[in-house]
Amino acid sequence: MQCANSTGGGVPRNFNFATDVFDHWARECPDNPALWCVDARTGAEQRFTFRELHGMSCQAARFLRRSGVAPGDRVLLMLPRIPAWWIAMLGLVRSGAVPVPATLLLTPRDIAFRLETAGVKAVITNADGLAKLDGFDGLRFGVGFGGGGWLDFNNGLKQQPSEFAPEPTRSADPGILFFTSATTGDPKMVLHTQASYGLGHRLTGEWWLDLHPGEVHWNISDLGWGKAAWSSFYGPWHRGACVFALDVAGKFDPATTLDVLARYPINTWCAPPTALRLIVKQDLARWSFPHLRHCVTAGEPLNPEVLALWRKATGLTLYEGYGQTETVILVGNFRRTGAEVRPGSMGKASPGFHLALLDERYRELPPGAEGEVAVKVDPERPLGLFHEYWRNPEETARKFQQGWYLTGDRAVQDAEGYFWFVGRKDDVIKSSGYRIGPFEVESALLEHPGVLDVAVIGKPDPLRGQIVKACVVLRPGFVPNDDLKVELQKHCKSLIAAYKYPREIEFVEELPKTTSGKTRHVALRQAAAEKGG
Repeated sequence: MQCANSTGGGVPRNFNFATDVFDHWARECPDNPALWCVDARTGAEQRFTFRELHGMSCQAARFLRRSGVAPGDRVLLMLPRIPAWWIAMLGLVRSGAVPVPATLLLTPRDIAFRLETAGVKAVITNADGLAKLDGFDGLRFGVGFGGGGWLDFNNGLKQQPSEFAPEPTRSADPGILFFTSATTGDPKMVLHTQASYGLGHRLTGEWWLDLHPGEVHWNISDLGWGKAAWSSFYGPWHRGACVFALDVAGKFDPATTLDVLARYPINTWCAPPTALRLIVKQDLARWSFPHLRHCVTAGEPLNPEVLALWRKATGLTLYEGYGQTETVILVGNFRRTGAEVRPGSMGKASPGFHLALLDERYRELPPGAEGEVAVKVDPERPLGLFHEYWRNPEETARKFQQGWYLTGDRAVQDAEGYFWFVGRKDDVIKSSGYRIGPFEVESALLEHPGVLDVAVIGKPDPLRGQIVKACVVLRPGFVPNDDLKVELQKHCKSLIAAYKYPREIEFVEELPKTTSGKTRHVALRQAAAEKGG
């Protein structure tokens, strides 16, 4: 597995996040906390210093190497929020192997697709993942169980020396492989080099998370997606901060999240808008957060109403950031710059990135015009951008056009440089000659006290081309009926332009989500098209 192109921009020839960043803190602040894991079911806690994790990750790297995992081999890492995930990640990166993070929510079919498509050499998982690996004949490392041909990960690393000095990894070597969350079609393999993520996420930790050595950062996202790399691995450890993790079972519980945030000395916190929409529906006056100073959110656009409710209850601002599995943070509200946070805006372009909104001919658009968000890659690709869609040259070529990387997201930029999200390119609604972004309509509906969650789509219509349809999940105590539909429509017209209001409203029990928690608008569009004949 090779990445032929070298990185530029002053990036060193050799780089490895474990040896060049993590080990720096193990030398400078060896006794500072690096990882703090809490089991929500038992209350048991495990804490590790930078010195301890350095030794354990060296043991892991040596054990994996001696077991047959070579540099460049892809290793599926599928674990809950337990210390072994971080130890394995560091060990894999340190040894030059390529982690392929995966969530335990995946089905056996999902996992089989990943194993075959990525040519996975080894799997590191627990008993919950065991039953989902039928037919896999590679190396199997078990965490918390043994037997059946599995190599015992925990005991195996304990038997190894706590030092590991491998050959250096090049900055352009494969570093980590993600599968996209697949809001449309099959997941694509996103390949990052050692430097693109390992060095690129310094921007995340310093500018967006605003972390300092010794602080405690909690990211509630699942470990199987790129967001974990942003806020549970690379970003915090670039700044010498402690990663806090809560291992929970079952569905997301906003009250439990707030209890933990109040109980533990967490300084900075990251939660996706999907979770925040549920959190702000709680009676926030019940909790106080004496240690919390900085809050960030990413993954989906943040609705202005959610920001306002959180700020009113806590006095804290939510700093939104925008990026993709293919990138580090591209756009953000950065606390350290002192720029105001404008509700509904993703913020401004991140340092080191030239962003623009392009039309269909890849021409830059002026302020106020809607276009596709694109990253300038000519004459040099910026640090933090992925290398390629691995084994998919056609898709890679489609996304890189005339010196730009095309994100597939549409936005508007104002005269002051703030970006305002409109929607995914395929999600934008075209009705009677108007272009309508679903996010704005969703945000308006969320301001109604009866709406718990909502997704807005375009439904085929013979007269208008498409009409705006809202799929609404109601809060407990609200009864779905025609009168409430009319009330929600009037509510929308009072907040946004009348042509954007949802002409059709359907009450649903829940919205289809990807395993990363994003709403699958494509599934709703398909269902609407089928119902419409």
